[in-house]
Amino acid sequence: MAENSRPARPVVLGQNQYGKAENRVVKITRDGATHHIKDLNVSVALSGDMDDVHYSGSNAHVLPTDTTKNTVFAKAREHGIESAEQFGIHLARHFVTSQEVIHRARIRIEEYAWERIESSDANSKFIGADEVKHSFVRKGQETRLTEITYDGEQWQVISGLKDLTVLNSTNSEFWGYIKDKYTTLQEAYDRILATSVAAQWRFNWTDDEQKMPNWEKSYEQVRKHMLQAFAETYSLSLQQTLYQMGSRIINNRSEIDEVRFSLPNKHHFLVDLEPFGLKNDNEVYFAADRPYGLIEGTVVRDGCEARIPVDMTNL
Repeated sequence: MAENSRPARPVVLGQNQYGKAENRVVKITRDGATHHIKDLNVSVALSGDMDDVHYSGSNAHVLPTDTTKNTVFAKAREHGIESAEQFGIHLARHFVTSQEVIHRARIRIEEYAWERIESSDANSKFIGADEVKHSFVRKGQETRLTEITYDGEQWQVISGLKDLTVLNSTNSEFWGYIKDKYTTLQEAYDRILATSVAAQWRFNWTDDEQKMPNWEKSYEQVRKHMLQAFAETYSLSLQQTLYQMGSRIINNRSEIDEVRFSLPNKHHFLVDLEPFGLKNDNEVYFAADRPYGLIEGTVVRDGCEARIPVDMTNL
């Protein structure tokens, strides 16, 4: 049989999903003169009975991505946005229960935080210092994350953050490592330890409304324990600090079974000032942005399995 006359092998459609990504929704809640703001970037991914649209182009089972966009804004008005997690749960439940052909919904949300701008006493003659409760400034810190997955029976809620930059100016060492002919790094017994934390944590909540976590409080407490562990650990390696941060969270937050970290080591190297006749007693550093060491790891409650996908750090 000629090469070009061989029967074609069957080609099978694999995992697939579709939806509308990065819907920017800002919800203002007006409590009299006091306003509250929620600023979200919402991405919707749907999967289910979608073979026909791939094989034949039939759209009979396709909910338009434009409809998913409209749903995000409508649900923000109908339900409000108490938290990113709660809003994601509303959306996931809606898509799976309202459309028979949709079997699974994944909602990924980034939340951008705002701080209220307090007025000065000098402005009180114009508007009243106690009346300025509608002005905000974007926080220049971390971005909050959440991913909600629902298949009609089981929920998975994973929350997290990225771009939380932290630094210890002491109480960090790095020595006793493997050395070969290519090793030039000098051992350090007092160094700067800095990283930009990307972290995700998985909740053990299922579908019990009575046991639903207080999502806002949970985030605040996880962030607090994470930062306290970073600050209070005398670190012999960034890996040790990672484990202490994850352990502190799991030991203090019963609603969380797993924490995954991605920690780039923001290297700070002592500058050689001897050519200028100057000593550098751990005072002047060069902050290198690349290349950098990348430390990743998962801390899991005893008896539980690790289920956070590795690519969650790229939310």
